[in-house]
Amino acid sequence: MKRVTGIGGIFFKSESPDKMREWYHKHLGMKPDDYGGLSFEWRDKDDPEKTGYTVWSIFPADTKYLDPGNASFMINYRVEDLHGLLELLRTEGVEVEDKIEESEFGKFGWIIDPDGNKIELWEPPEE
Repeated sequence: MKRVTGIGGIFFKSESPDKMREWYHKHLGMKPDDYGGLSFEWRDKDDPEKTGYTVWSIFPADTKYLDPGNASFMINYRVEDLHGLLELLRTEGVEVEDKIEESEFGKFGWIIDPDGNKIELWEPPEE
């Protein structure tokens, strides 16, 4: 089973998310959408007809979305079989959160690494 196939997103906290978004826009040309993030679109190297995207977003410092992680950031990794991978990780002793979210955006699950960082695993929806 393939495990991680790429980076799906990078999320981090800020005490001043609006100022940070302005800074990234002004200095790096990254213009966030109405939700405070943006998507970088790319093509799959093995199937150039297939597109994917990597999300970048700033959250307010008091967000609970990154809990119970202890870092000010969270990386989202793309996977092909979320349910299968989470089951495998449980058998390997990895701390896996009990919930899985499924929506039109795909399937999401979370694990905690040995340093206490929350990691989001994402199975994108079928195109």
